[in-house]
Amino acid sequence: MTSSILLLPGIGNSGAGHWQTLWAQANASMALISGQDWDHPICEEWVENLETAVRKTGPDVILVAHSLGCLQVANWAHYSRTVVRGALLVAVPDPAREVFPEQAKGFGFPRSEKPFAFPSMIIASSNDPYADIDYSQRRADAWGSSLVNIGDRGHINAASGLGDWPQGRAWLKELAAGRSPDLAHYRNTSL
Repeated sequence: MTSSILLLPGIGNSGAGHWQTLWAQANASMALISGQDWDHPICEEWVENLETAVRKTGPDVILVAHSLGCLQVANWAHYSRTVVRGALLVAVPDPAREVFPEQAKGFGFPRSEKPFAFPSMIIASSNDPYADIDYSQRRADAWGSSLVNIGDRGHINAASGLGDWPQGRAWLKELAAGRSPDLAHYRNTSL
C-alpha cells in the first residue's frame, strides 16, 4: 500500500492488544490520530480534529476507523469538503442503543444523510453488542458502503481475539487498490 493510513480509535482509544495498535506498531505508513479526548468525546471536537489531520496528511490518506471513530468519519464526511482515498469502518456503533456510552456527545447523524464522496467498506459482526446487522446494513446503504459480516466476533476489538487481524489488513488492501470485496466469500464467516 502506498497510501498513508490514519487509524481512528473509538472511545477510550485502542489498547495494547487492539488490532489498530498492532497495525500502527508494525507499519510506518499507519498512524493513530492524536489530539482527542478519548474518555469524554465531543463530536464537534473530534470532527475538527479529523479535518485537521486529513488536511495535514493529504488526499491520498485512507481512514481506518473502529467503533466511535466510524461515527467521527460519518459526521466529518457530511460537513467536510475534503476528500480522502477511502475509509474502512469497523464495528459501527448505533447511537440509539442503550449501551451507547453516555459520555459520547453529539455522535448521532445529520437529518439529511448522503453517501460518502469516497469509497468505503463496513466490517460488522453478527453479535456486536453496540449494533446489529440490520443497523450495519442501513449505515452501508446510507453511506454507499459495501458491507462485510464476519460472523460472531463481538465488537471486533482486542476482546475478539483477532490479534494483528490479517483479514482486516486484506480488506484494507482491497480498499486501497479500489477493489470491492467478494462479499459472498466473506459473508457470515468466522475469521
